Amino acid sequence: MIYTCTLNTAIDMFIEMEDFLPDKVNRSIYDEFQPNGKGVNISIILKKLGVPSTAIGYIAGFSGHYIQDELNQMNIDTDFTEVDGVTRINAFVKSNQGEYKIVNGGPEITDVKIDELITKIAGFTKDDVLFVSGSLPKGVNPSILVSIAKHASDIGFRLILDISHPILSELVHYRPYLIKPNDEELQALFPEEELDSEQAILRAAQKLVDQGCQNILVSLGGEGAYFVNKDTMLYCPAPKGEVVNTACSGDTMLATFYSTLQTSSPEAALKKAVAAGSSTAFRSGLTDFEDVDQLMQNLKVQVVTI
Repeated sequence: MIYTCTLNTAIDMFIEMEDFLPDKVNRSIYDEFQPNGKGVNISIILKKLGVPSTAIGYIAGFSGHYIQDELNQMNIDTDFTEVDGVTRINAFVKSNQGEYKIVNGGPEITDVKIDELITKIAGFTKDDVLFVSGSLPKGVNPSILVSIAKHASDIGFRLILDISHPILSELVHYRPYLIKPNDEELQALFPEEELDSEQAILRAAQKLVDQGCQNILVSLGGEGAYFVNKDTMLYCPAPKGEVVNTACSGDTMLATFYSTLQTSSPEAALKKAVAAGSSTAFRSGLTDFEDVDQLMQNLKVQVVTI
């Protein structure tokens, strides 16, 4: 079974209006609500690719139930841990004055609920896969990630990490199956080095492989992505297009890469993942994959070396 863990789930509310003025009633001309959180996005993308998963993590209150209900309506299984409070609702407001992003903190997680989630993960088997993605909620120490990584190592299930916390440097020794840092996150792991060239990025990724990571997908946003493991180093540029939404493109890339890698070569997986991530970036919501084949046509995966 594939599990996706979102520790800090959210509803994203997108609002568009002509004007956004203080001390006035500003009426929207468009609004949309989406269940969100990086692991939630991965479950949705996997579903679009025909791959079942179960979404776990924390939800709270009416907004948490909305996320659960929306996923269930998509025929995505859920096994969330419910906590007190209200799952955060983030607002993205766009008007002729510009775009405003309001990101809230969410509920505080108690030690009892932390233990409850860890116990759930401790019950996984060696045949399971766990994506852990996104930020930590209030009350959760980054040591939870060490506990999860240790269980993955002891049990033998595949652990896939997409986290920006610097504790990632301590997790590589537990041999995660796949990590997906972007260029800034990779730089944070090597603060004394200037990762300002392809060679520097590849050397940093290779160091992480030497330290224990089995596979590394380095996202460069509009510049594409690298894939590095002990056998190969690959680069795929991103297709050109008008960027609308960068927030979910990395989740799309990661889910598509893992899913495709199970039945295809790393070259094919990287190419499709970059195209799918770009497809999400070129629209307001997650890709429907209708344009992915077209976006792939002009992409060429290159073998690169240090």
